[in-house]
Amino acid sequence: MRPRKAPPATVVFVGGGPRTVGLLERFAANADELLGGRDVHIHVVDPYPAGGGRIWRREQSRLLWMNSMTSDVTIFTDESVECEGPVVPGPDLATWVAGEGAVILEKAGLEPPGPMDFPPRLVQAEYLAWVWERVVRELPATVSTHRERAVEVTADRRVILESGTELAADAVVLALGYLDRLPTASESAWAAQAADAGLTYVPPGYTADVDLDGLWPRAPVIVRGFGQAFVDLMVLLTEGRGGWYDECDGLLTYRPSGDEPILYVGSRRGVPYHAKLGYTVAGTKPVPTRYLTKEALGDGPLDFDRDVLPLIEKELAYAHYKQLFAAHPERVRMPWEEFAKGFDPGDTAGGWAGQVGSAVPDPGDRFVRGAVDRPLGGLFFEGPEGFERYLVELIEDDLLRRSDPSYSADLAVFNALLSIYSVLSRAITDGQLSDEDRVRKVESEWHGFFSFVASGPPPRRLEELLALHRAGIVRFAGPELDVAIDNDEFVARSPGVAGEIRASAFVEARLPRPDVLAASDPLLRGLLDSGALAADELFASDGSSLGGGQLKADSRSRAIRADGSVDPALFLLGPSVSGSAGSSGFSRPHFNGPGFRQNDAVARDLLTLLAPTVRKEERHAS
Repeated sequence: MRPRKAPPATVVFVGGGPRTVGLLERFAANADELLGGRDVHIHVVDPYPAGGGRIWRREQSRLLWMNSMTSDVTIFTDESVECEGPVVPGPDLATWVAGEGAVILEKAGLEPPGPMDFPPRLVQAEYLAWVWERVVRELPATVSTHRERAVEVTADRRVILESGTELAADAVVLALGYLDRLPTASESAWAAQAADAGLTYVPPGYTADVDLDGLWPRAPVIVRGFGQAFVDLMVLLTEGRGGWYDECDGLLTYRPSGDEPILYVGSRRGVPYHAKLGYTVAGTKPVPTRYLTKEALGDGPLDFDRDVLPLIEKELAYAHYKQLFAAHPERVRMPWEEFAKGFDPGDTAGGWAGQVGSAVPDPGDRFVRGAVDRPLGGLFFEGPEGFERYLVELIEDDLLRRSDPSYSADLAVFNALLSIYSVLSRAITDGQLSDEDRVRKVESEWHGFFSFVASGPPPRRLEELLALHRAGIVRFAGPELDVAIDNDEFVARSPGVAGEIRASAFVEARLPRPDVLAASDPLLRGLLDSGALAADELFASDGSSLGGGQLKADSRSRAIRADGSVDPALFLLGPSVSGSAGSSGFSRPHFNGPGFRQNDAVARDLLTLLAPTVRKEERHAS
């Protein structure tokens, strides 16, 4: 008698962005080996279109750009990816744009970007929509999408949607992406005080979703934050309000519409993030770390300042000087072998500084992490005019340097930062760092440095910033910017620049700090309240709260409950999950992206869970 076929299995994905798309691609690639012919129904629940999700949706301004070059984006595995499942090649963004995507972009009214361009986010939206359609075609499953929110997952694994629809599931995958959160006590206080004084306060948030209507034409606005959120804000309040740029003899000029506010921008550093590097160098790519290794860190608890930071310093300095000596020997005064013998960036007695001074005569060729991190450190300006002149020169020099391959040591540092990040992620996942070090040292200080150096805007955006400054639309407010309310006005002061700035509007141009315990999502709050999910409340050594941590998952991305047990059929992925890799959902081609490796492992676990019992027994016996 023929064995009875197993009933269809149902999987519900909550979140339909790039992470879900990449996981389903791996599901399709591994299905022939592991699924055993069982019928599967896949539901994808997201109020935004599947493929791009919220961040990469089509309904956003075409003025907003990606922060990666076209050639640096793929959602498909390639020969570099070390995974158990089969590699199924697919076009990276640059290949797709030059091929099948060209017609799609033309229909959408979008210019195909070149491989070294920073494309509009709408180009990525079209790419992800195309990838989604391809993945659906390749899946050995029926796929249904639900353009609404999931609000509850019950103990018997029913996913309840806003409309009341219930989806009974054999397995659930939460790939929620970046979470909205409730305001902090400080943000609530700011909002209340601003409302009482008749002022406009814009709290941290995703700039594309923020209401900017309260920022009036030609009125001063204090902006705190000089990273990507500020760049998006700058674009939406200038070109987004009808202004445009002219270029003549290499100089960009902004033509105001008259509807722009006047932005006074400052931050902790007081300078914009470094421009993205505008070149590549053959053979220069991320390599395994030399000093900050798993072996050097060991298995026990670590103190970040004592055990980790000195190794990071050595790693970055080594990458910088190795590339400088190899690629630009005319700018050094001793052989690399001799220089490397005395390599000791942690030496505070002066020997290392003396060696660098002798071997590297140009201060612009030296690497001092503290100076890179705080370019305005120790400086004081008697007034805004002198400060703004100085900062304009700093930005102009940065644009020149970041486009010049003769400074390829900067590229080596960038690659070293990527390698360091993967080692730090593993140390955090293994629980080697205290909550305080993780929040204050890694998530704040280290991630801030990484973003400042490696995740800045496209060079064109800094050229636009300078043009807006020349037009009087953007003014520079200084480092360590402090903002208060005085006499029904916002007042900003910088300890590095004499004077003060007064305005009736204040924007916090940054993303909110991730905190799953403060997430506003009802589904997550319900699962946390019931104990079906767990997350730590983090505390500093003095007992003060550091907020919530990430959702707890085991090494196979399965949810850990509040009682410490593992839910074998609830998988967690994304930036708010402990140990989750590749939070963006895509990677650079030929980079062995950790998110791809994790997607493959989770897809294989999911397929094994769904496979008929007889199939599992056969695999166990083999």
